[in-house]
Amino acid sequence: MSDARVKKSQGLDVLTIAMPKGRILREAVDLFKAAGVDFSALLHDDRRLIFENPEEGLRFMVIRSQDVPTYVEYGAADLGVAGKDVLVEQARDLYEPLDLGIGVCRMMVAEPKELKKDDNPGRWTCIRVATKYPNITQRHFLEKGIQVEIIKLYGSIELAPLLGLSERIIDLVQTGETLRKNGLVEVEDVMNITSRLVCNRASLKTKPKRVKDLVDRLSRAVAGRAK
Repeated sequence: MSDARVKKSQGLDVLTIAMPKGRILREAVDLFKAAGVDFSALLHDDRRLIFENPEEGLRFMVIRSQDVPTYVEYGAADLGVAGKDVLVEQARDLYEPLDLGIGVCRMMVAEPKELKKDDNPGRWTCIRVATKYPNITQRHFLEKGIQVEIIKLYGSIELAPLLGLSERIIDLVQTGETLRKNGLVEVEDVMNITSRLVCNRASLKTKPKRVKDLVDRLSRAVAGRAK
C-alpha cells in the first residue's frame, strides 16, 4: 500500500523506521511486537527490504546497521534502531529518546593470550590496534595518554593479531567465544553497548504525536521485559 493510501485510509502521517539487519533485527521484532507492532514478515524473506503496516501507519526498512544513523539524520527514515557503538563512532545529529535494552554486548580491547602473560596495560605508551571503530579507539587511548596507531578493518578483526597486522584489537564481544577460539583474551573494557531508538530531529517537530506514541509504547514494552 502506498503512503498516500495509508494516510487517506488511516488519517495518519506515515512513520518510516530503519532497522538493522541480523541479530538486532530479530530482537527488535520481539520488542516491537510486545509494543503491539508486528513486522515479523521481514524475518521470513531475506530479500524483502521494506514492510508496511498500514493499520499503524508504519513502514519498516531493513539496511546495514552502519547505515541506520545516516538514513535517520537525512530524513529518509523518521526513526531507527542503532547500536550505541555505531552512534558513538559516527556522532551524527540525532535525538536518542530510548535505550531499547537489546543487542547487549561489550566493546573490549583484546590481545593474544601469550602476550597477556607479561603485559600490563598501565605501562602502555604506544600501541598498534586493529578495529572497525577508529574514532572510539582514538578517543579511548588518547584519554589515557597512550599513542595509538589505528588500522581500520571491516571484518574478521580477530585475524589481525594472528597474522601480525597488529598486537591488539578493539571489537564487540557478546560471549567471548570467538576470541577464545582465536587465542585472544579480553584486556580492557571500552564501553557497554545496547541498541537505541533514534529519531530525526525534523520528524520530532512535524510528527510529534506519532513519535511520542511509538516511544511511549516501546518504553512500556522495555519496562515490561525488565520485570
